[in-house]
This record gives sequence, C-alpha cells and structure tokens, in this order.
Amino acid sequence: MSPAPSRLRVQFAHGLESSPQGDKARRLAQHFDTETPAMNTRDFESCVALHAGTSMRFQPDVLVGSSFGGAVAVALLERRLYRGPTLLLAQAALKYRPEARLPQGVRVLLVHAPQDEVVPIAGSRQLAASGTPELVELIEREDNHALSKLVQSGELISLVERLGQRRTTSIS
Repeated sequence: MSPAPSRLRVQFAHGLESSPQGDKARRLAQHFDTETPAMNTRDFESCVALHAGTSMRFQPDVLVGSSFGGAVAVALLERRLYRGPTLLLAQAALKYRPEARLPQGVRVLLVHAPQDEVVPIAGSRQLAASGTPELVELIEREDNHALSKLVQSGELISLVERLGQRRTTSIS
C-alpha cells in the first residue's frame, strides 16, 4: 500500500511486547513512509544504536516511540542523535533511566492513560515538565497501556500528522 499523500517519513520504536508487525507499526505504515526496525529489547543500548543508525539513514520527519520504544526515543533526543518532532506513547523512559529528561528546544507530544498499570503516568508528567514548555504537550487519554482506543480511532495518525506539520518549528 502506498504512503499517504503527505509523504511524512515516520520512524517507529516499538515496545517490549510488540514488533514491526504490531498494530501501531502496521497502522503507521498504512498512512506514512515508515521505518520500524525490529529491536532486541533485551539490550537497551543496542536498540538506541539501531534507531540512531536508522534515523541517520532514513531522516524521519517524526519519531514515534511506544513504551520501551519511548525510552529509546528519549535517549536519542538526550544524546542529540535525533532532534525532530517526537510522539511518545505511554513512554517508559524513567522506568529504564530515572534521570531521563527532555532536551530543550524539541517538540514532543506525550500521550498516556491515567489508569495505565504497566507504566504509571507519573513518569510522563515528570518528563513533560522537563522540556521546553511551549514545545511539549502531555495528552491524557482514558485508555489502556497499549493505547488501543487511540490507535483504533485514528487519533494516532492525526497526532503524527499534527507533529509533521510543525516539523520546522524546533528551536536549535
């Protein structure tokens, strides 16, 4: 299936229980030019290296990280290996690295369910507060950890498009 007319380039970092064949990855691939590398989630640093290399080669307009993949995305941002618009879905950055912070000057949208029992929303609230206030937004949605309603409703696609439209607004 061909990508959406917007031709946004989207890199997706999947979660522990997912893969390039998971629901989010497939949904993103239906609408965008998407790269979803298969990660060995037992090795965090190899996942960061894999996504750093993918980002250099693929040059995404938007990076999307889900749960464990959100921790990988935050590491890429912190290490300045990627500086573009980023969507974090039920991100688990503080679970893997308690000192994690969003760098200044980067547009980041976080989505998390208040009732998430796998990764508590407190980490997303803390992480959102660490970034540039006018560039970081936390959206709380009644959903499960996988954010199934967000994916099924099409809101995932809308959020990626919203970030993609603003890809030139990051501050250097």
